[in-house]
Amino acid sequence: MPEHSSSTLPDVAKSDATKSDATKSDATQARALLIVLCIGWGTTWVTMKMALDEIPPFSMRLTTLSLGAVVLTSFARFQGRTLAITSPRMWLHICVASLFNIVGFSLFTPFAQLAADTSRVAIMVYTMPIWAAMLALPILGERLTATRLTALALCIAGVVILVAPLAGSGVPLGIMLALGGAVSWAAGTVYLKWARIDGDPMAITIWQLVFAIAVMAICVPAFEGTLHLDAGARSLFGLIYSGIIGSGLCYFLWFGTVRRLPASTAALGILASPVIGVISSMIVLGERPTWYDGIGFALMLSASAIVVLRPEGAVQTGR
Repeated sequence: MPEHSSSTLPDVAKSDATKSDATKSDATQARALLIVLCIGWGTTWVTMKMALDEIPPFSMRLTTLSLGAVVLTSFARFQGRTLAITSPRMWLHICVASLFNIVGFSLFTPFAQLAADTSRVAIMVYTMPIWAAMLALPILGERLTATRLTALALCIAGVVILVAPLAGSGVPLGIMLALGGAVSWAAGTVYLKWARIDGDPMAITIWQLVFAIAVMAICVPAFEGTLHLDAGARSLFGLIYSGIIGSGLCYFLWFGTVRRLPASTAALGILASPVIGVISSMIVLGERPTWYDGIGFALMLSASAIVVLRPEGAVQTGR
């Protein structure tokens, strides 16, 4: 045995122990980031409602998306990420994905919040994993499994329980718009997987935001005449918080989290966001969910959790 072998083995053991400690530390930091992320996205539902009290939807969304794009681009540049997209085909896919993933979601959700309680909207939107799993069947050729059928049944039961008490006064427009936001988000998510866009995920998100900003910039004069930001301090705070935190910082934290944790763990973790949205809506907005709401919320979140825990090929993304 060579003379240096007795000192090499302890060195290797120390190196492995150091790597193991570093991995554990990295995972711990990622879980801490995930908690911050959930708080950020959860409370953003409340701050969007605060903004909508005095600022119309298109003006609100144009501003929040612009703030988010600036923040996310700044983080990307700081990390030395490349934002280049070289293929015209990729640009087309980014624009189509943005129509579903950002534009559709950004249009459905504020109008939903104007027509329904924020807590109900937040929970309904986070049924996205179920609709993504369903859309993946024809688009990605994935199978209809027992997991997906169970999740779909739970989700439908939750929606029925949530909608039933409201049906007497007509079609619950806010709930339907929130459902539209969930399906639009799911469609964009599945489309991104189908398109197989080659590039930095953060760069792809930034360009989706930029495309959505361009669409909103057209919608503002078309539907609101001009940009309306003349509001009180409370609404302006909600606007700025929603843009910087919800559309900027939280996306940055999401990319940092999924890089350090398994995708399923990160995706399951963000299901805490609508729960935080419900709690913060009760505290800040004075909303009081009923027992029907509670049962419906539990069924829909259980359905989403089932799909996330056993994704079976379905795409997961953060919001």
